[in-house]
Amino acid sequence: MELLIVRHAIAFERDRQRWRDDAARPLSPVGIRQSRKAAAGMKEFSKAPDRLLTSPLVRARQTAQILTDVAGWPQAEEVHELSPGQSALAVLTLLGKNRSKRVAVVGHQPDLAALLTACLLGEDGALAVDMKKNAVACVSFEGSARAGHAVLKWLATPRMLRGLRRH
Repeated sequence: MELLIVRHAIAFERDRQRWRDDAARPLSPVGIRQSRKAAAGMKEFSKAPDRLLTSPLVRARQTAQILTDVAGWPQAEEVHELSPGQSALAVLTLLGKNRSKRVAVVGHQPDLAALLTACLLGEDGALAVDMKKNAVACVSFEGSARAGHAVLKWLATPRMLRGLRRH
């Protein structure tokens, strides 16, 4: 299985007056614009996944929808395991039940860095990973997803992805 790990695009700053529940905080206009460019780059750079899983938070769902609209990825499925604060092992357990050859997840920091670390080093591993908003990492497992059994294939920054799109 190949796993694409996508951090959501740039959202509005936290503002309790506008969004009493931070889960409702959307992407900013800049985030939407940059995400569309990065998604166009992803379309040029990488095959679409068989499945797209997303955090239920608005900004992650919007990022997933942009990947669907621009890069031709499948419609996203919301999963609780990608909510902020959920463990990497919960995500890996969910993925371990998946029979798809290529899956993408859209979520949040620092949870995605923890997921990437768990994929590569296991649950006790320590690896400092700075995933910028709209960055994408690709790891590959021999068989099903299991902690410590992945190989890092590539890590693309948002700037790299925006530069790959056709003009």
